[in-house]
Amino acid sequence: MTTPSCNDSSVISANLAKVDKILERFEFKKSNLIAILQEVQAHFNYLPENIMTYIGTKMNLSPATVFGVATFYSQFSLEPKGKYVVKICDGTACHVRGSMPVYDAVMNRLKLVDGKFTTDDGLFSVETVSCLGACGLAPVCVINEKIYPKMTPDAILTIINNFVADEGV
Repeated sequence: MTTPSCNDSSVISANLAKVDKILERFEFKKSNLIAILQEVQAHFNYLPENIMTYIGTKMNLSPATVFGVATFYSQFSLEPKGKYVVKICDGTACHVRGSMPVYDAVMNRLKLVDGKFTTDDGLFSVETVSCLGACGLAPVCVINEKIYPKMTPDAILTIINNFVADEGV
């Protein structure tokens, strides 16, 4: 069985219909642009360029305005993210307590090299963050909003391997 490509007209129509519903719910109001982008990102797991242009057109905003908002706020991603987003804190407390060996272990396990942060199968994305606000639990990782405290390279590999096993990969 083949998966439809992003260029498949039925996929494009379904995506635009979803965006239209989001826009309607927020009444096409310019003051709701951030909330609209948040919902669109939740649906696609990132903000596709063509969708941002579509949003601008439907809201009578220039594409530059929509892109400006999307690139100003760090919560938005213009690149596809994996099903599991692994955030590794590298704030002072986490760094001092060994967050970089945890990061290195994840990157090696997922074979992410040369500035690549999402696996080819779209299962994992890895990013470092400046602070997760849980310094007493350092080093801390968050995977899809679940906090994993006092991480070690071995502990994070066990967690990643469990996700891989759950996915049957």
